[in-house]
Parts: sequence; structure tokens; C-alpha cells
Amino acid sequence: MIPQETVGKILDASQIAEVVGDFVTLKRRGGDFVACCPFHNEKTPSFHVSPTRGIYKCFGCGKAGSSVGFLMEHEHMTYTEALRYLANKYHIEIVEKDETPEEIAARQRGESLYIVSDFASKFFVNALSTTEGRSIGYAYFKSRGLTDETIQKYGLGWAPKSKHALTDAATMAGYKAEYLVETGLCAQTQYEGGGVMDRFYDRVIFPIHSVSGRVIAFGGRTLYSDYKEKGIGKYVNSKESEIYVKSRSLYGIWFAKNEIAKKDKCYLVEGYLDVLSMHQLGITNVVASSGTSLTEDQIKIIKRFTNNVTIMYDGDAAGIHAAMRGIGMILKEGMDVKIVLIPDGDDPDSYSRKHTLSEVESFIAANEQDFIQFKTDLLLKDAGDDPLKRANLINDIADTIAEIPDAVKRSVYADSCGRKFNIDSQILFARIKSTMEKTIVDEKLSRSRATYSSSVSSAPAQSTGTPSGRPLQAVATDPFDLIEENKVLGPTERDILYFLLTHGSDPMEFETDSEFYNPDEQTSVADFICGSFEEDNLRFYNSAYQNVYDLYMDAYYSEEAPSQDTIVRRLLNSPDDKVRFISSQLSMEKYQLTVQSFKDSLTTTSSWLVVSVPRLLLNNLERRIDNQLNEVKKSMAEKKDDMAAQMSLMEEFMALTENKKLVRAKLGKERED
Repeated sequence: MIPQETVGKILDASQIAEVVGDFVTLKRRGGDFVACCPFHNEKTPSFHVSPTRGIYKCFGCGKAGSSVGFLMEHEHMTYTEALRYLANKYHIEIVEKDETPEEIAARQRGESLYIVSDFASKFFVNALSTTEGRSIGYAYFKSRGLTDETIQKYGLGWAPKSKHALTDAATMAGYKAEYLVETGLCAQTQYEGGGVMDRFYDRVIFPIHSVSGRVIAFGGRTLYSDYKEKGIGKYVNSKESEIYVKSRSLYGIWFAKNEIAKKDKCYLVEGYLDVLSMHQLGITNVVASSGTSLTEDQIKIIKRFTNNVTIMYDGDAAGIHAAMRGIGMILKEGMDVKIVLIPDGDDPDSYSRKHTLSEVESFIAANEQDFIQFKTDLLLKDAGDDPLKRANLINDIADTIAEIPDAVKRSVYADSCGRKFNIDSQILFARIKSTMEKTIVDEKLSRSRATYSSSVSSAPAQSTGTPSGRPLQAVATDPFDLIEENKVLGPTERDILYFLLTHGSDPMEFETDSEFYNPDEQTSVADFICGSFEEDNLRFYNSAYQNVYDLYMDAYYSEEAPSQDTIVRRLLNSPDDKVRFISSQLSMEKYQLTVQSFKDSLTTTSSWLVVSVPRLLLNNLERRIDNQLNEVKKSMAEKKDDMAAQMSLMEEFMALTENKKLVRAKLGKERED
């Protein structure tokens, strides 16, 4: 376990711009940096990095956090892994202390899943060296031309025939059944006495690693040729879990990423053995989508290391179809794509085993095609001299060119296509422009529908908003639904935390005629909110928000008296997932200004705070009364036959209604009734 004082040194030393800059190309804009967001598709930069505050924020998708949070989100690291990465980057020595049983039990659930997966990986490797494993699994790997070095390097293994071998071994080693089931290593069963049984048995095993090198999943292949008759699948794969999302994983990426970056090229194949055979041959910048069609997230992983992708699929119909689908997706990410189809009857695995390294490299160099040549050669055979089919082919290629975000590349490809088909490039440009315009309209319609749906379902009834106190237009997505127990109080409780995290130490400079004016004491936003809560003995209805509030106030009123930025930075680097998430979302502007509200907001921060904070607390009080009224109504419905209870509840209801009227009068809402 990393000592807390060492954690503090690591967090103090980390520079957000340097950490993010290791993975994203940043451009300076004033005192901050901007870039296209690495977490979603965009062409106009909305991803901001603030060195002074030590945080990043995307105003497109809402992702936000600190250096630690970025590594956890972008590199899929655990909290501890992110700390170790930063310690290594900033040359901070970690002297660990022994963990107590209580500390071991308190490890994050995700870390437990990694540990269980690592145990299973070692179990399968060891099983390969047993008599059964060597006679079946090892013999199979050798028959596919894999060397002992390759088998060992990539952690290939054997799942014994017993349906309880892994379960029994893991249970004996002290691992909980819930983690075995969560990782998909085992499954609950109603047969054979119930309990859990192995998901992987009587199969050779291919472990799948994350970008950071941790085992996150497994693929198991049966060796029975009559598997269909036996009613079993050729492959069994890990189910998705907290540590494994199939669409965000690439087989071989851990072993290939350095070579991909060095060669500035990635070869994309389909299967485990395609990767292993090519790596063994000496071409190590190879990864596979394995078990899933190519996804945008997988392409983004490749893009971290290179912009150049060569698709190497089988030359059969399925391989050609997969290649055609992948072309547009890769081009859309602004990457360059080429295609190599392996001769019919072979795949990258078998072709690599039949030829030498120089022969394979020569074949790739001679047969690599850009997407125009590939589509032309493929579709022109079918088109023949049919003018309509040829026109459709040209339109298809023009539509593919329209996927390319870079204008210069689009122009070059359009000219190339025009020369190839002896057609005026201006005609192609017109088609490309039309396709792009249609795409933009479709995307805007899609975003509008999403914004409308979100605003209807989650927009707060009253927003504090801009310095003028006028409402703001809420960002379309509401990512807080999963952590709120009380939806009525959620919006105002979030707003209270927002003011604490962004203006907590700012002074509340009330005018002399204000009911809150006190000439003998300077009050900050945090003081004002804390005083209001203590005076009425209030707590947040949502436990996650109460936790962030307590952590903030404990730090704010501690003897250390840290600065506002220091408090926020600590929250952003908390080991608690919910604390990090809430702090990252609310420590920067969470609303988008409309044009009119922006014009109306041209006033000082001080003037804005003395109006907005008291009003927010009144809004919160009104929401609390609404919540209490709802509870009283429920009680009245449940006790409709108890006249004494009904009378008492009715008195409570009337008192709450009167209190609500007083609050609404202070808010200036009485005219709405």
C-alpha cells in the first residue's frame, strides 16, 4: 500500500498539462490548453486543460478530472496504477507499507477483479504444464507453429476438463465467488448441486491484456472439430465487466503498442493466432479486434500510437466485408488506411507460417492499397461496362472520401479518383459536399433530439445561473442519475456543491441594507452556506453529495487552512470514485450560457454571489418543503382509515404549505400562484 504522505507528494508533483500531453496533442490558448477530446468524436476542440487548477474538462461530453482521473479514464488504470505511473514519471520513490487485513478488505472492487484475473491467468498457464495440458493444449499450440517462447510470453494456457478446477483452486486460495462470477471466469448454475462452475473448461486459453498490461479477460477455444454437433461454441469469451469492455479492447495491444509508435503503423487483423504468428515472425506492430466487429473505441486506442492503419483480413467474402466496413470508420477518425487482402485460402496466421519475414514484408509492400484502389478493384469487376453500376461505384468512393475530416486529404483523394475514372473532379467535390452537408444535418438532428429528451427529463425547475441570477441553459446530459437517491433535491444540492467548489473561499460582500450584512465579520461563500445549514440543522438528502460537502468543510475549517485550489485538488484526487466524479463535474462551469444570458451576466462576481447564493439556499429550502409535502401525502394515502392520523397529517400539511408560501414570497414567486 502506498503511504498517504507519498500520495501527497505524487499529487503535488504532477502537472496536468504534462500528464495529458503525454497522450493528447495540446495547443496553448491563453493560460490554458485545448485539444480535440480524446473521449468522444469531435472536429472543433472543446477539451480544456487548466494548469493553474490542475484539472481537465471537456465541454462536449462532460468528462473532467485531475491527472489521476485522466489516467484512470484514458488508460483504464486503477487508482493505484495511476499513482504509480505518476510516481515513475516524476521520479518519486514509493516505499510501501504492509497492508492490514482491514486495508486489504477495503481495496477497490476493480482492483479485486484484476487480482482474480491475474490468479486465473497463472492457473491456466500452470495447467498447460500438467499431463493433460501438455498432451492436449500444448500439443495444439505446437501444431500451430508457436514456439515455447511465444507460448510463455503471451501467457497462453489450458483450462482443464474438470468444470470446477479453477473454482476449487480460487476458493482454496481465498478468492470470493462473487469476483469469480463478476469477471466471467465462473458462472452461477442450477445444475450439479447449484453453486458456481468454471466458464472455461476443456479449452486452450488466450489471455487479453489492457493497454497498461494487466489481464482483463480471456478467450477459450475448443479443440473438438465436431463442436457444432456437441452443441458448444468454438470460442467462449469473458463476459463484460468493470475491467473489461469488449468494444474498448484490442488483443495484443500491450505487446504491440511500442512497436506501433516506433514504426508509426498498425496492422489490424482478426484473430488471436493472426497476432501471435505475425509477432513470432517478427512483425510485432499487429493487433486484433478479436470476437467483435471493429469499433470506434478500438480505433481510438490505435490512434494514441499512430495515424496509419493497414487492414489485413482474409480474402474471402467475410474478410472483404469486414475490411469495407472498417475503411470508413478509420477515415472518419482522421487516420490513413490501407488494405491488404491475404490470398484466398489463407489468413495472416497461415500465411505467416508458410513464408519468411522478408517474403511477408515484400508481399505487404507490393499489395498494400489505398481505399480508392481497393474499392475500385473490388467493385469494378462487378460493375463491368454497366454505366449505372459504375456511377454507383464512383458515388460510393466519393461518400467514403467525405468521411475524411482533413480538407487537403479530401482534395487529394478526390483528384486521384477523378483521374482514375476520367471524371471531372468538380463533380466529385459536389457529391462530397452534398454528403458532408447531409451528415452534418443528421448529426445536428440527432443532438437536438438528445438535448430535447434530456432537458425534458432532467432540467432543474430553478437554476441559479449567471452572475445576474438569470437561468442558464443546462448541458444536455445529466450524468448524476445513478448516484442520486432523491431526485427532487438533487439539482439544488448539486448547485450548492458547485458554489462551494468554484467560489467557496470568495467573500460575500453584502450591501449595508442587506439582512445578511455584518460589519464585524467577513463571510465567505463556504461560511455562509455552512452557517445556513447549521442554523437549520440541515443535511443533504443525497449521501454522495453529503460526503463531498463534509470532505470540503473538514478541509476548509482545518488548522492547516488549505487554499481553495488545494481543497478541490484533493477532492479530484480522492480514491473514492463518486467524490472524484462529483468534484470533476462541479468544479468547473457545468452550464452553457445562451447568448442572451451571457449579455445579461456582465456584472461582478461579488455582486452575483450575494444574490445567487442566498437565492439558491431558498430554492433548496423550497425543494425540501416539496419533498416533505410529498411524504405527508403518501402517509395520508396509507392511513386513510385512521381519522386521528389524518387530522395530524393535515395540520402538518397546512403548516408546510404556509412555510412554502413564505419561501416563495422571499423568492419573488408569490405572483406566480
